[in-house]
Amino acid sequence: MRPETKASSLVPTLFIPHGGGPCFFMDWTMGPADTWARMAQWLRELGREFEHVKAIVVISAHWEEPSVTIQTRAQPDLLFDYYGFPPHTYELQWPAPGSPTLARRIAELLAGRGVATAEAPTRGFDHGVFVPLKVAFPDAQIPTLQISLKKGLDPQFHLELGEALAPLRHEGVLIVGSGMSFHNMRAMMAGGGRASAAREFDERLTSVCCDAPDACRGQLLRWQTLPHARYCHPREEHLLPLMVVAGAAAGDRGRRIFSDRVMGVEVSAFQFG
Repeated sequence: MRPETKASSLVPTLFIPHGGGPCFFMDWTMGPADTWARMAQWLRELGREFEHVKAIVVISAHWEEPSVTIQTRAQPDLLFDYYGFPPHTYELQWPAPGSPTLARRIAELLAGRGVATAEAPTRGFDHGVFVPLKVAFPDAQIPTLQISLKKGLDPQFHLELGEALAPLRHEGVLIVGSGMSFHNMRAMMAGGGRASAAREFDERLTSVCCDAPDACRGQLLRWQTLPHARYCHPREEHLLPLMVVAGAAAGDRGRRIFSDRVMGVEVSAFQFG
């Protein structure tokens, strides 16, 4: 049954994998041709579940700023921040509208928590936004905006950032963390490297996200103590969006909603609420 996502309902929060570059829109040659097929199908199904949300706020692994920065552009273009892919992948289009009104609302929520913010009036959607959402929401009708990570990548700060955004869930807004539950690119390009280590980390991360909310929060703050954490995330920018959506869960328990083995490693997605 499709979850209720009208503006009067409490919208879940999501942590999704965004794949590798423009992987869903090209012939994949760095492994089996169907490497990303299952993830693409899941994203299409996810989009149908949430097609009635009022707006989407995305925290992407590919945007870091000294202070939390909010995209305010009314009609963002696309930021092709990937390299070495086929020419047609630099001509993709996903003309979703932005929402300056929602941007102001977010700034107010963060100011109420003492979080300093900045505006990004010219920034477009990076590939952590438009690549997965072009699959999930191909009609590009839902107003969408991006919020940056804060440099330093402090887990507690990003959990608290999510807590500040939690009221948006009562306003019909879908909060999406776009990253990867495993992001050691050298290992992935080598076909998985220490596959057992990736699998153990994924299983433990899943257990954390499915735990009672207080326990989940405490373990996310100590994510580096999870098995093989620094092997799976030599740098944690692709994990930090998970902290934001877990914080925005406001006490709702998480569950794993997708898992696949891609490029030799386990990759998972989580929903809270």
